[in-house]
This record gives sequence, C-alpha cells and structure tokens, in this order.
Amino acid sequence: MNKISVAKAFVLFSPIMLVATNVHSSDNGRLTREQQAAKTEVWEPVPNVVSFSANNVPSDATLLLGKDLSGWESLEGGNVVWSMKDGVLTVKPGAGDIKTKASFCDIQLHVEWMAPQPEEGMEGQQRNNSGIFLQQRYEVQVLDSFENKTYPNGQAASVYKQTIPLVNAMKAPDSWQTYDIIYKAPRFDGDALMSPGYVTVLHNGVVVQNHTEIQGTTEWIGAPQYKAHGCAPLQLQDHGNYVSFRNIWVREL
Repeated sequence: MNKISVAKAFVLFSPIMLVATNVHSSDNGRLTREQQAAKTEVWEPVPNVVSFSANNVPSDATLLLGKDLSGWESLEGGNVVWSMKDGVLTVKPGAGDIKTKASFCDIQLHVEWMAPQPEEGMEGQQRNNSGIFLQQRYEVQVLDSFENKTYPNGQAASVYKQTIPLVNAMKAPDSWQTYDIIYKAPRFDGDALMSPGYVTVLHNGVVVQNHTEIQGTTEWIGAPQYKAHGCAPLQLQDHGNYVSFRNIWVREL
C-alpha cells in the first residue's frame, strides 16, 4: 500500500471520523433526553377502566353465578335442579351435569368451590369429586386433595388425566377454594387442528398450571383427542358428591 492509500484509509476508518458520522446521522444528538424518551411512548389506545363490585367482580365480567341460576341449564336444556341457597350452588347427586346457556371461546374464569368433610371411607377419586369443563370438553379437576392420595394427574387443579399441577395448593375441607383460569381455546381450519388449547390455573392464588398445553378431550378411559368445534358452554360435573360453588364470573378475552 502506498502513502496516499494509507492516508485515505486513516481518514475513512479513523474512530474520530466514525463518531462524528454517527452523531450527525441520528436525531438523538439534537434531542433532549425527554424528547428521546417520547419517541417510544404510545398514547393510544387508552385501556378501559375496570371497577369492582362488593364481591370483587370486575365491571367488564359476566356474573354466571350470583343469586340465581338464570344463566344455567341442565345438559338436556331444562331447569337446573341442584340446590341453590344464599348464592351457594350445591350438586344434587344423581341430577346430572349442568352447563351455561352462553357459549365461550377464550376466557378468564373465576370459580369458588368447596368440598365438604369427607364421609368415612372416602378416599382417592371418591373424595368429593366434581369438575369444570371448558367448552364442555377439557376438564380442570375439582376434588378434595387435602391429605388425600390419588393419581396426581387426577388431583385438584390437574388437567384431568393429562397434566399434574405444579404444587398441591388445597385447603382443608369446608374451606372455600378459588380457581382463576386463563383459557385459550384451540383453533381449527375445517377439521384440522391449527393450534391446541392452553390453560393457566391459579389455585388459591398459586400458579399450578402455567400455560399448559391441552392435549385434547380429557378422557377417563383412552387417549385425548381433538375434534373440531366452535365456542361452547362451561359445564359443571355431578360426580355424585355434595360439592358447592359460588361467585362464578367470566371475562371474554
């Protein structure tokens, strides 16, 4: 390389020249820090304000279970014959499952439930069992799992027969339990599954399912499977036990 070439190289690649070039190629060199920060501020849309009722129900939620059963029906479409008193709904063993009249896809769901003191000899899956079926197909288990041994993918807050909860957050019988469920429904293109369902569950404020993939229908016998469907009701199970529910609300996402 001759002397002229060396001089050109020094001019082109001098750190001083590069710094000067970068400063003049950016507006930030001429803006205050506040002006620079403002460039990444997004002012619209402004989120809607959510307020809360005395029972801590969000103002944009639909109250599914308050003081009456107007939002529910039997699986066959008739009146619900479970017991309802002072806002508490209790399974009538043998009466069958119930479902919401409305259908849902992606939701945030809040459910409060209580298992009574077990009768003598009750253990495992017979220890005051029920269930919450998302879109009538995918069950989040309801069971008295307080000091009660059973298969872990069937205990309280499991995705039944699929996913074991991260921890057992169960309170003792006769205590109100809370489930806060974030559910993303599966997507289909015709009969083809495009995206599975996902569920996050907080049991008594503790994360026990963290964006868990739902493998398909939650079967007692056999493997899970997906079959194309649209929005569908929520369903509560009659498993032959006196499990109670109250303060159920849902927000569509």
